Amino acid sequence: MKNIAPALTSLLLALSFAPGAWAQASCSSDGAPRPMVVFERFINADCEACWTDAAPPAPSTQGQAVVLDWIVPGALGDDAPLSAAATTDALARLDTLARPVPARTDVHIAVLESAAPAQLRVAQGPPFNDYMGAAISFTPARTARQHGPWRFHLALVESVPAGTDGSTAPRNVVRNMLSGAWDKGNSLSKIEQTKQQEMRPMRIPEGAKPERLRLVGWVQDAQGRVVAAAQSRCE
Repeated sequence: MKNIAPALTSLLLALSFAPGAWAQASCSSDGAPRPMVVFERFINADCEACWTDAAPPAPSTQGQAVVLDWIVPGALGDDAPLSAAATTDALARLDTLARPVPARTDVHIAVLESAAPAQLRVAQGPPFNDYMGAAISFTPARTARQHGPWRFHLALVESVPAGTDGSTAPRNVVRNMLSGAWDKGNSLSKIEQTKQQEMRPMRIPEGAKPERLRLVGWVQDAQGRVVAAAQSRCE
């Protein structure tokens, strides 16, 4: 870890939240449509047919949804057909949603709270030594319906085009996950309490193709409602 720390620091500095430095980021959510739905597919790693399904569950409004494919560790362990992409983050996500491990495929859909738009931005730096700098910035909407503490989720996903890696449908496979809460209390100024941000290095798992990696982020309010979502795209 010591030999990569300086490089990771440089990557995160390139993702500084200063307006001029943001432009240096390789990929960000700038200019991308504002998603209105977070659509999550959970696939048991034992179920190869679920991965090759020609018509997997999909959102009805493709252009307004971010789609995540979670590969859940199954009973076969490392012998499962999809074990290479299985992650314990999927188990943690199911636990958060109070859902059991599916025998095949399960779907969770969250429609964004749309009373007033919140601002969310995600950005990623270039990969270096199996790590990637990742950043998320959030400004809540000015509405009484939405209150912190805010819980953020930032997923490093691998975009798999249709017709590759055995999948006939496009996929966004979750390869790493970062979650946390923002609650700075009432002692700070209104500006400090409003704008929230996080910058971290995220590890690129073995086997993931760096050129396919993107970020998907979303934020929930104190009632668990999703109030903002964003996904990065590379120019």
